[in-house]
Amino acid sequence: MGLFKKNIVTKTYDKENKKPVIKASICNGEQVAGFKNIHTGKIDEVMLIKNQADLDAFKKMYGIDGEIEKEY
Repeated sequence: MGLFKKNIVTKTYDKENKKPVIKASICNGEQVAGFKNIHTGKIDEVMLIKNQADLDAFKKMYGIDGEIEKEY
């Protein structure tokens, strides 16, 4: 009975110093979306990606268009 819809709040990130990435595990295939500092290489994990809907929610949450680079 969906009376209330969950609002997705658009968040921001430092586009000059960070880029969106998906960190994927070689062993178990687990994927985590986050932002990689382009200067230090450190990844700030934001959310676990279980399926395409999670990835779409992450992209919508941060206003990301196009493909996101995967790192293993």
